Amino acid sequence: MSPPPPPCPLCVLPFLVPLVPRHHLCVTLVPCVLPFPCAPCPLCCHPMCPVCAPCTAIPVPCATTPVPRVPSAAIPCAPCPGSIAIPVFCHPCPMSSVSPSLCPPCAAIPGALSLCVPRVPLSLYPPSAAIPVSPMCRHPRATCPLCAATRRVQLCHQPCPASPLSCHPRVPLVLPSPLPRVAIPASPHPVLPYPSYFPAPPPPLPVSPPLSPCPRPAMAPLADLYQVSMAYGHWRAGRHRAPAAAELFFRRPPFRGSFALGAGLAEGLRGLRAFRFSAADVAYLRSVLPSTTDDAFFDYLATLDASEVTVTAIPEGSVVFARVPFLQVKGPLLVVQLLETTLLCLVNYASLVATNAARFRLLAGPDMKLVEMGLRRAQGPDGALSASKYSYIGGFDCTSNILAGKLYGIPVRGTIAHSFIMSFRCLEEVQPRELPPRAGGDPMDLAALAVSWLQRVCDLLQTPPAKANQGELAAFVSYAVTFPCDFQGLLDTYCVRRSGLPNFCAVALALHQLGYRAIGVRLDSGDLAQQSKEIRRVFRACGAHFQVPWFETIPIAVSNDISEQSLEEFRREGSEIDMIGIGTNLVTCPLQPSLGCVYKLVEVNGSPCLKLTEDEEKMTIPGMKTIYRLYDAAGHPFMDLMALEEEPSPSAGQELGIRVLGRLGETTKVIPSTVEPLHRTYFRDGQVCEPLPSLPEVRIHAQVSLNLLSPAHRRLHEPQPYPVAMTERLHRLFLELRQGSH
Repeated sequence: MSPPPPPCPLCVLPFLVPLVPRHHLCVTLVPCVLPFPCAPCPLCCHPMCPVCAPCTAIPVPCATTPVPRVPSAAIPCAPCPGSIAIPVFCHPCPMSSVSPSLCPPCAAIPGALSLCVPRVPLSLYPPSAAIPVSPMCRHPRATCPLCAATRRVQLCHQPCPASPLSCHPRVPLVLPSPLPRVAIPASPHPVLPYPSYFPAPPPPLPVSPPLSPCPRPAMAPLADLYQVSMAYGHWRAGRHRAPAAAELFFRRPPFRGSFALGAGLAEGLRGLRAFRFSAADVAYLRSVLPSTTDDAFFDYLATLDASEVTVTAIPEGSVVFARVPFLQVKGPLLVVQLLETTLLCLVNYASLVATNAARFRLLAGPDMKLVEMGLRRAQGPDGALSASKYSYIGGFDCTSNILAGKLYGIPVRGTIAHSFIMSFRCLEEVQPRELPPRAGGDPMDLAALAVSWLQRVCDLLQTPPAKANQGELAAFVSYAVTFPCDFQGLLDTYCVRRSGLPNFCAVALALHQLGYRAIGVRLDSGDLAQQSKEIRRVFRACGAHFQVPWFETIPIAVSNDISEQSLEEFRREGSEIDMIGIGTNLVTCPLQPSLGCVYKLVEVNGSPCLKLTEDEEKMTIPGMKTIYRLYDAAGHPFMDLMALEEEPSPSAGQELGIRVLGRLGETTKVIPSTVEPLHRTYFRDGQVCEPLPSLPEVRIHAQVSLNLLSPAHRRLHEPQPYPVAMTERLHRLFLELRQGSH
């Protein structure tokens, strides 16, 4: 008689029905019932995933009863682009509707929700000797099996409201009556070796994890070599566990403006969640560090993670100003130091391109449609994906990047290229050419209709039909037959006025005759503003003459190396442009290729640190600080105030004596109408502890934050500098440390 299967610690025991009649994710170490090829089990690497398995009844591998599958478009099957070793797919929570958190195995997809973990009696859950029990909770506890897959993360399994380690929503355990056990057939798929308390399976075969669409390196080795060298110095001196704090900020606002949009926070938090050195990482560091490096240091690196790190930050998408910390990092000195390069890498470009996108949005106005189309101009695939993501946060409406749309849920848009039009020579090449009316009926020859309409359009425009390029007309007809509800013409392959515009109008009117509506045109060369006005004049004339009212409102899109100067010219000349595609000048940020964020130590062992240099701009402001944003009676922020962490919060309507940076020699009195603390705690004890907003929510927050700025601070050229100040108490500390250093 074969031994009974071990209990599944995440869903149900073998003799219990499922806790809720929804999807379950098997994480047991028993053979799976069915092969589900889309994702391996995170703990046993079975190639299965009941959430997205295409079947109607899914036998839960560790339980006894099938779970009905409820198809839902809200449960996507998206590959995790993270860098951790657990090959698992993220899904919205399949077991509960309680407030979710990030998916611990990867936490790499924006807005990813966690898998719920029901509480099980500790006596039924075999403890793991390989993972130490957390000292943070005094109640009986065990290791969270889901988090155990990502190494050394603990979860309290008993009610412990004070414990910060509950990384999953708590689901009450309901024990129904035992049911007859159902036999579990053997699986042809390989499994990982069982722990010692399970029978040993046959030798496993290698299982290839699914490839990430854009592989990303592990976060810990994403650092400069001198970070590890300094870490070794701290370790040798016995200072590696000294409590320390650092701040990430920029010294000057980008693009000669007054503000930046803070971005990259979610990626930074996911980097912290996956921060660890693999065995391969440690082996590589052995090869590059001096041979005199103590072997015990490498053993220490292998145990390192961010479980003792705390991160506070300004919410992503907020307007941030020079010298104001966007991130504050607390933790052991060695880890805080190692995180410097990683966090700077994740925040610098993200904030820069989000700010650049916000500037384009401010220039274009709220009604203009902006399309990010810089994939082919970006600095590699990672740069392209980051540009698409953060330009969306900055205010762009959509992207041409398919992969970014898939990964981040950004709307995607596209038209046709000149090559498509140039590939046609004559109407005889168009196959098929018949299109049924939208309301139903016999198909009609769209090419013949277009030729008929071309003569009428050319008569109206007083343009010879022979000047219209026949290959261009054929391309338009072919595209319209293929996409009758999404026809959009590119007008400048040959001549806009004599060919592109008449050909488009002819095909659009032919589509209208069959009940369809063209969705727009695009220009990619020439005087875009002037051409847009000419095209709008023709659309109005056609709409009035042929009695097609919607024709005059056909959207006009433009591209062609669009810059901030281009947008200013469009507005100054009163263009008729409705949509703008921007690539090179958005994703490469040519006006300022780097934001210049820095990461500076401000406190060690409870003592404030001050960096003094010959350049006053590079001096740091010591100590852990709380940041407040002060608003005037009109609701506009007029100053950010830095105070020591232990200082009482300022109150609205209270007069404050402060020192403005750059004018520290004089005291300034201000009375704020509203006071807003800026920093929130996002990461503690190895977990993201603040719900992260979705990408659209961050985008909305960014627009609200920008709209709150006064016009003087929001304008892009020669804006009024935004003041940042410190309290009198912080100023005294600054003076004491500066004088004591001389």
